[in-house]
Amino acid sequence: MDGIESKADKDSMIDPFGRHVSYLRVSVTDRCDFRCVYCMSEDMTFLPKKDVLSLEELERMCTAFVRKGVKKLRLTGGEPLVRKNIMSLINNLGKLIDTGELEELTLTTNGSQLHRYADDLVAAGVKRINVSVDTLDPVKFQEATRWGKLEQVMTGLAAAKKAGLQVKINAVALKHLNAMEFDDMIRWCGENGFDLTLIETMPLGEIGEDRVDQYLPLSQVRQDLEKRWTLKEIPYRTGGPARYTEIVETGAKLGFITPLTHNFCESCNRVRLTCTGTLYMCLGQEDAADLRAPIRASEDDALLNAAIDEAIGRKPKGHDFIIDRRDSAPAVGRHMSVTGG
Repeated sequence: MDGIESKADKDSMIDPFGRHVSYLRVSVTDRCDFRCVYCMSEDMTFLPKKDVLSLEELERMCTAFVRKGVKKLRLTGGEPLVRKNIMSLINNLGKLIDTGELEELTLTTNGSQLHRYADDLVAAGVKRINVSVDTLDPVKFQEATRWGKLEQVMTGLAAAKKAGLQVKINAVALKHLNAMEFDDMIRWCGENGFDLTLIETMPLGEIGEDRVDQYLPLSQVRQDLEKRWTLKEIPYRTGGPARYTEIVETGAKLGFITPLTHNFCESCNRVRLTCTGTLYMCLGQEDAADLRAPIRASEDDALLNAAIDEAIGRKPKGHDFIIDRRDSAPAVGRHMSVTGG
């Protein structure tokens, strides 16, 4: 164990602002069985298979980052559980927890496939997951996801709970969809032992919708919730950008992710790898590094390690998200499903 720790310390990734990059989010596919209105257009064109990293290449990249000091891996998509043979990757990455090289392997999912995979995820070493549920109304849920069925997600959540997975519900705050539902969601999460995180919509990719009409500031949401709930500040952190409170009445945690009203850049410890091997050092910037070329150029990791080091040396101080009625174009052209939710 000491050898592992000293090697991780030696290879630690420190960005130009002194932040230790210890968290990697990996999009294993750009494909999804939903078409959420804030994430994708309904008529999406997906990547050709030749551009997408194989599961073996994804494992090799993740392992390289772990050996350079990453302690937390989160698999995302699209929807990660629609990737064929995805459990082989998850099982292999889970072995890094057994060796002590990795502290946590987690997953962000829409929940549609959880009824199939909950037990397998626990067996692989996954202890907690994030599940996206923006509304508890079946009609609104289908409206928001276009293709999703709330009943299927609820079945998956029941399977996750039974398997022993710790569940955090993610809900994107959307003015015309769920602005009046947050009390119900807080109660529902409290009854089921789920934590809840509310997220401001982010201006990524053309989605066929006007984000100005969607945008709901979480500062306003929190002010309203505090009229009915006691929100106690707590120091809890998961490594992500959420700032957490405890809801005294339920005992559950309520997190706020606020890229627009209050950004979280000063403590950013993460980078994002897409399924094509593109590394984004910041979700809200276009600057990126190609890691697919070096990994395919050599079976040795020297080129890959050098490319990672060069990229971390360019990690910016922060993002420049803004939603402006005068300019309906997204702040960043790529869709959230490409970068990883």
